[in-house]
Amino acid sequence: MMKHCLSGLELTSANTLQLLALAQEQKAHPEKYSQTLAGRSVVTLFEKPSLRTRLSFDIGLQKLGGHAVYLNEQGKGMGVRESVADYARNLSCWADAIVARVMSHNTLQELAKHASVPVVNSLCDRFHPCQALADFLTLQEHYGKVKGLKLVYLGDGNNVSHSLMLTAAALGANCTIICPPGHEPDADLVSKAKKQAEESGADIVVTQDIAAVAGADALYTDTWVSMGDDKPLSEVRDTFQPYQINSQLVEHSGATSVLHCQPAHRGYEITSDVMDGPLSRCFQQAENRLYAQNALLTLLLNPTAAALPESMEKAS
Repeated sequence: MMKHCLSGLELTSANTLQLLALAQEQKAHPEKYSQTLAGRSVVTLFEKPSLRTRLSFDIGLQKLGGHAVYLNEQGKGMGVRESVADYARNLSCWADAIVARVMSHNTLQELAKHASVPVVNSLCDRFHPCQALADFLTLQEHYGKVKGLKLVYLGDGNNVSHSLMLTAAALGANCTIICPPGHEPDADLVSKAKKQAEESGADIVVTQDIAAVAGADALYTDTWVSMGDDKPLSEVRDTFQPYQINSQLVEHSGATSVLHCQPAHRGYEITSDVMDGPLSRCFQQAENRLYAQNALLTLLLNPTAAALPESMEKAS
């Protein structure tokens, strides 16, 4: 079993399927898991502002009987007052795990190198694994499966798109990433996703062609300017406008679900009529952050409690 979750690549296909099944079980029967992490304390460390991440981890840990300790590093950031290595060593003295939302993936790697407790990536510049787990939990709830589904992401090739295609490849879901020229996802991560997709039977496609939305089961988008980038949205609007998810694009694609990890900039990457419409799963995604993360923490901190009923093991 993995010790950390820094990129999501630590999760095998079997781990991911188990996690999704466990998340559904914990969501359906919360009373059975109310003491799963009793006596455990988890530091939730933030270098970036947060709504969904902070609250879903904090309230989620309460639901498992655990305790979240919020650590605000949104001023100077980590590694200024004291080294990241010393942060890791000190936090490991008291906490049972470290959940970190940071500017740089390098910070996570440094934390994991020196921590003696699990480190979980709750967002960095390269990956957003907890979001992707919540996304596929949402799709599994709606469609009853994820293998063979076609998920199409439109917009900037960023941390969210990286985690989506990697998780899709692990689960056997088809993932198409459609980006403007010069905004494609990291080529090395695309190669890793395609390699894993060969084993799972998935199809990973990166293209600039918006016509590739055809046949989608679900459309997905994210902000056109990632957090920490001070560039105004108006400056990139002309570049990304053709990739906006609106009613016309949804109709053309044939999609029956629309997803957005939020915060959403309505009228930019997505229109309000779509986000508030009957195909929107955006707030179901937000709710499922809690359950996907709870399942992940259970696997890391109390794997015995992650054992599923025999009927669910067979189904997963």
